[in-house]
Amino acid sequence: MTGTLPPVYGGEILHVHLDSGETTTEAISPADARRFLGGNGFAAKAVYDHVPADADPFDASSVVAFAVGPMNLTPFQSTSRGVVGFVSPLTNGFFDSTFGGTFPQAQKTTGYELIVLHGVADELSYVHVSEDGARIEDATDFAGMDTYKTCTAVRDEEGRGHETHVIAAGPAGENQVRYACLLHDGKLREGVAGRGGSGAVLGSKNVKAVAVREGEFSPELADEDGLREAATGRMGDLLRETEMLQEYGTAGLVNPVNEMGKLGRRNNQSEQVADDEAEAVSGETLKSDYVTEDTTCANCAVRCGKHVSVQSEGMTEAKIPEFESLYATTSMQEVYDIKRVMKANDLCDRLGIDTISWGVTVAFARECYEKGLIDEDASPYLEFGDADGLVELARQTAHRDGIGDTLAEGSFRMSASLAEEADRYLHGSKGLEFAAHSPRGLKGMSIGYATATRGGSHHDTRPTPQYGGEHAETTEGTPEFAARSQHFTALGDSLTQCRFVSEGGWGKEVNDRYRDAINLATGWDLTTEEVETIGERVYNLERLINVERGVANRETDTLSYRVMQEPIPDGPAEGMYCPPEELDRMLTEYYAFRGWDEDGKPTDDTVARLDLESIRAN
Repeated sequence: MTGTLPPVYGGEILHVHLDSGETTTEAISPADARRFLGGNGFAAKAVYDHVPADADPFDASSVVAFAVGPMNLTPFQSTSRGVVGFVSPLTNGFFDSTFGGTFPQAQKTTGYELIVLHGVADELSYVHVSEDGARIEDATDFAGMDTYKTCTAVRDEEGRGHETHVIAAGPAGENQVRYACLLHDGKLREGVAGRGGSGAVLGSKNVKAVAVREGEFSPELADEDGLREAATGRMGDLLRETEMLQEYGTAGLVNPVNEMGKLGRRNNQSEQVADDEAEAVSGETLKSDYVTEDTTCANCAVRCGKHVSVQSEGMTEAKIPEFESLYATTSMQEVYDIKRVMKANDLCDRLGIDTISWGVTVAFARECYEKGLIDEDASPYLEFGDADGLVELARQTAHRDGIGDTLAEGSFRMSASLAEEADRYLHGSKGLEFAAHSPRGLKGMSIGYATATRGGSHHDTRPTPQYGGEHAETTEGTPEFAARSQHFTALGDSLTQCRFVSEGGWGKEVNDRYRDAINLATGWDLTTEEVETIGERVYNLERLINVERGVANRETDTLSYRVMQEPIPDGPAEGMYCPPEELDRMLTEYYAFRGWDEDGKPTDDTVARLDLESIRAN
């Protein structure tokens, strides 16, 4: 494939070698830009190219890749997100975690579409990136510091105020809690690379933070007026479709999902809580009693972020818990004291802990304790309903103190240390705890979670259309729906567009509008089919990484015991589950649609069709 790189790209990859301090740059080929687009596509290629298939996520040969996309700093709405790509310490497979705020746009101004960290620093450090390259700075004074304080301390160290944008690990990352996250304290809104353990991998490299100083690069669009007109034309639909998010943030989902009978309760023993319990932790209650302001990522009119203040907890202008976090720390725990819940979530943000994996792991531990699989003297905080204990367990997990040392390994590794019966109470797939969207009550999530690159993530196959009734309760055509939804999300993460904005304003599947926007930005002449193929190509590259690492096959494309063996016991979704024979039929149909063999490996013909032969040959 020939051609020149469109000037919408900065066009360079920055490699930072933490052990030597050496930095090198690499030009992005026009062929790779057209094949992988940016963001997630670039991050997956970096992991495939640089991480040996047998490398442990914490090995020096592992990498952390920060990527942006071609639409950052353009009129295309809410392309303010960045991607962190790495091998997950939870799943041992490829993982990409996206985050918003202002860091990604600052990275774009440096001209580096991709920043790849290699090796391990000799001492605790932070990496400073500018358009002139990178340098590694001593961060030993920041040891043990929380994420917010670290972001402030690094900005102060650099002395450039809000021209420097920082993403940081907390104590959990330093202690390699397997689901440690990264937090960016942006001047508009926080951004959290929440899932998969990016903070733990960064911690294993002795890196406390990455700072980016704004540069001078500005993308040149093939047709700026045309792209601006296209974006303006979508604004009305976007604002109408995201009214709930504007009003309540994602916390507005608590009541409607509970009313459907698809909100996990008591470690997913059932899927509906009492109306007054849901109301106590709902977006409506948070908005009425605790929200102080709306916040937003760069270049976004939706303003789905919120800050909350709780005087009794000593919290001022804290980040509101998202819907996923509320599920993991309220109904899954039988805890409905919203003040204590907000305190626990704020602690997780500050300590650098993924609230979903942590909350589901705590719920798993509480059920195991309830069933007698954990000794009574192991911890005083393992009773369902213990709100104060929830707060204390966040501290213990981050510091690997007491029971926190076991919780820090995640529920799957914890299960392996208990009696065999414990695996019946797991709630996740491929080592990653499930997000809030029911794999029993939503058939698209059954096959979607089972085949997800990331495991129990709701950002592979999307739940949004299913809540509208599409593939919620039928398996007919659902495997194809799941696969094409995965193409859509891989494309969106490669564009680095916020999922809420893409679904609300541009469409819940790949369509002509995405094609037109990409072509207006790049000057390419892609068809809609070729645009979807980019998403398909990226998803297959992720699958190849995981196949070669031995974590993606028919045996691992599965769901946890309760999802396949125990129907939802009551409520509006009573009787729903995904029995093994149903999942097996869907897998066969899914693999056939994808062009994978019967064990879930992309065939040689599929690799050739998707122009991945040269990647595999590297």
